[in-house]
Amino acid sequence: MSDVNIIDTSGSATDGQTKCPKCGATDISLNPSTGELRCNFCRHSFKIEALDDMKTGVGDLSGVQVGAGATDIDASADSTVTLKCTSCGAEVVVDLSESSQARCHWCRNMLSINSKVPNGAVPDVVLPFKMKKDEARAHIEKFVGDRQFYANKNFKKEFTTENIMGVYFPYMLVDMKGHASFTGVGEYEKSRRTVTRGSGDDKHEVTIYTVEEYDVHRECDVDIDDLAVESSARRAGASAENETNNIINAILPFDTENCVKYDANYLKGYTSEKRDTNKSDLQGIVDSQEREAIKFALNDSVKKYDRGVFWKDVDIKKEGEKWLAAYLPVWLYSYVENPGKSNQLTHYVAVNARTSETIGSVPINKGRIGTVTAAIAVAVFTITLLLMGFLSDGIGGMDATDWMIVLGATAVVAGLFFSATYSKYRNTDARHHFENETKIDVSNITADDNFRRKFDTENSYMSGANNTSVEIKKLNKKKDNAE
Repeated sequence: MSDVNIIDTSGSATDGQTKCPKCGATDISLNPSTGELRCNFCRHSFKIEALDDMKTGVGDLSGVQVGAGATDIDASADSTVTLKCTSCGAEVVVDLSESSQARCHWCRNMLSINSKVPNGAVPDVVLPFKMKKDEARAHIEKFVGDRQFYANKNFKKEFTTENIMGVYFPYMLVDMKGHASFTGVGEYEKSRRTVTRGSGDDKHEVTIYTVEEYDVHRECDVDIDDLAVESSARRAGASAENETNNIINAILPFDTENCVKYDANYLKGYTSEKRDTNKSDLQGIVDSQEREAIKFALNDSVKKYDRGVFWKDVDIKKEGEKWLAAYLPVWLYSYVENPGKSNQLTHYVAVNARTSETIGSVPINKGRIGTVTAAIAVAVFTITLLLMGFLSDGIGGMDATDWMIVLGATAVVAGLFFSATYSKYRNTDARHHFENETKIDVSNITADDNFRRKFDTENSYMSGANNTSVEIKKLNKKKDNAE
């Protein structure tokens, strides 16, 4: 698959005027109620046709195909393009670093750049906004409203959704057709029994598990449709430590099957972020996510191994892979905590403008959460002493084991409360669960399992099992190249 076929995704799109098919006006913008374009003169709504390559089944893939908007970025590409207005003949300069549209200063017609300029600013497809600003504000206000009690005082005082922005973020949509081979070891529990160990004060019961171990092999054909990965280095695992922008990943997936051919009019009234990575930068992430998605799709075929499977060797032979650059819509709220200080942190709350999935980070009132956590610790400590009878008998009768029980229970309950509250407010571990949410079809699965041995163990699970764990590969791209 070394040869790359460049797909011309421009089709009939031309630079310059995009006219309303009903009245010919060029003042066109998105109608977020329908996701269609609307003429601002006659109010006629119309939809740009879907890209043919979005309709093509993954099963028809062969070789490597890359959309014209997903080709490598040319660092020397001019960010300014001059268009000739077809209505009055004036020459209008469009600065692609600012916008893909400009209005003719003489006749006021709108001119658009729809060709695939190789600077990362013009994708192959766009998924239009289908949520109004007021709807997004309501989602963000509810998200923050549910997190008021432990929210930072300054944040609560300054919070407003007036400044939320509609942003098209850049992604790569990847289709893959291939054949996968997984080889490893699986274990399942044959039986269990309880035995007594020790004597006297050290007498205790232990569960013994009888386990059967097998060599496990699975092969399958696989089709993956629209695997979405961020194509901005700032989002794709190379984000700054002082930003909570992992939430951009966490609002995936989008209904990418409804993408249409790129038209600059979809961007009017919204901002967009230019792609700054190439296929070669993202290939490692894509390969990793394809592998993990296949691994999870195969779990139904290894249900017998209730203790887990350790996949040692994975071989994926790709017969075809297709890359398209896309703009996907997000409503974004941001707030800077401790601006100008060494501990400055930018918080984001994002809304998927297609599915309404909302997630974000809310600054925490550390004093309040610390006080409540301490109060819970005191309460648990007291209740544990009461249950163990030491409040009436006095703590002088407590030995080392008693103290371990009391302090351990206190630490566990207080720790669980703090971690659950912190996670609800900050969502530092939020991410897109691509391993379960990727559109994937595995077929023609063949199984070859061979018994290895039977053994007893006190471990209730298989050591090293990886069939239900996820390896998340991040972008390996130097920051100075990403900015």
